[in-house]
Amino acid sequence: MASSEKTAKKESPSRGKRKILLVEDDTFISGMYIAKLALENFDVLLATDGEMGLEYARKQKPDLILLDLMLPKLDGYGVLKALKKSPALAKIPVILLTNLNQQESIDKARKYQIEDYLIKAHFMPSEVIEKVKVVLRKYRR
Repeated sequence: MASSEKTAKKESPSRGKRKILLVEDDTFISGMYIAKLALENFDVLLATDGEMGLEYARKQKPDLILLDLMLPKLDGYGVLKALKKSPALAKIPVILLTNLNQQESIDKARKYQIEDYLIKAHFMPSEVIEKVKVVLRKYRR
């Protein structure tokens, strides 16, 4: 394991762990994803509402955002709109992780150039983590 850790550090010596912002108000779901992402050696920030998610995105500049659409204070669409308006945040890749599965919701979200739209009930956490890894490989910094 030590050799793979050295390899990872060589690939990205100044970055260290990749930072994931999880914007999710369900404590069971957020706890599960925090544990799974931490096991994969990601730093995980948790925001439990949309306003907090935007604040963390501005201050922490995560490598990727996992975003629910149904959130208190500011919904996921509001978060997406604010992210895309900000030159400093617009390029952060976003994967939606939601239970909204109506085509109208999907179409509305795709207008914000999201990386993926995942229905929570249709994906195992391990599949979501694999999608995160694929997107992060695409956006190496």
